[in-house]
Amino acid sequence: MITMALFNNKGGVGKTTLAYHLAHMLQRMGHRVLAVDLDPQANLTAQFLDEDELTRLWAEPEDTASSAPKPVEFDVRPARVFPGTGTMATAIAPIMEGIGDIELPDPVMIEDGLWLLPGDVELSVFEDRLSAAWPNSFLGKDIAALRTTTALHRVIDNGARSVGAEIVLIDVGPNLGAINRASLLSADTVLMPLAADLFSLRGLRNLGPTLREWRSTWQGTVLPKVPERIPAPRGLMMPIGYIVMQPPARADRPAKAHDRWLDRIPEVFATSVLTSGNPGPHDRSFEIATLRHYANLIPLAHDARKPMFELRAGDGALGGTQTAVRRCYSDFRDLAVKVRERLAFIDPTLRRS
Repeated sequence: MITMALFNNKGGVGKTTLAYHLAHMLQRMGHRVLAVDLDPQANLTAQFLDEDELTRLWAEPEDTASSAPKPVEFDVRPARVFPGTGTMATAIAPIMEGIGDIELPDPVMIEDGLWLLPGDVELSVFEDRLSAAWPNSFLGKDIAALRTTTALHRVIDNGARSVGAEIVLIDVGPNLGAINRASLLSADTVLMPLAADLFSLRGLRNLGPTLREWRSTWQGTVLPKVPERIPAPRGLMMPIGYIVMQPPARADRPAKAHDRWLDRIPEVFATSVLTSGNPGPHDRSFEIATLRHYANLIPLAHDARKPMFELRAGDGALGGTQTAVRRCYSDFRDLAVKVRERLAFIDPTLRRS
């Protein structure tokens, strides 16, 4: 099993959409995949589950105004099964309430070979508790702090083992806060979606040193003090590369400005993110792919509740739109193969003949 976080401390680069489609494509390539939503905005969970399912999952009371019988709808999707299922917020609730350790939710089965550990907006309350636990973990005598700091990792590890996942994809929010620190410590690798703009470049300059500091502090100061009875992450956070997410086409966006920032990404990635064996400033070996925006497919996929590359005529993908669907499938298939190749350097069991 290998874990990969999709992370950029700049928002609005299509990170969650990328995580959703990459999870589906890797599953279709024969891998057992667990998607984990650790962004308190819970957008990944909302992509996987419909509103009725979210209502059940988050235990929201039914709207009495809509309690009248609903018209019969035909849906070929498998029904989600929720026994024993909670969210990342309910998992840490005992710690927040001071009554015990984590609860271990069962992942939601999306389809055969693909599962979800759902997110929840209430996860945001864990931020302050994690911030307080971090310095208290340094001495190793505060077991409660160590349990708090490792809580998200232990929920992920248990969920992945319970379904036999080969690849775990972790979606996190666009910030450098305590929840993301705990989330990224659980990641063996980090994949960075970027936009070719000034904000992504500045984000990379902050991101690289922060990851190195977290890794050094965890591996050198905290991890040696964690008792064996508490499963703890290795804190590898190995950058495997970046993906350039193209913006929607706009007539008022100069192509030269896009190209100017695109040309600077390799140097910034090499000097700010990588720690050893840095490539030259013009080496694009860590640029895994450039993905189109597919703006015309996104609303159709949202309504059909399926990946863009699986849209059919019955979903509204008519005429020339089917050409975009086929191109989208090819793009994500190529991307998934390249990501798997990089992950296989760490976990050779992922290699396929």
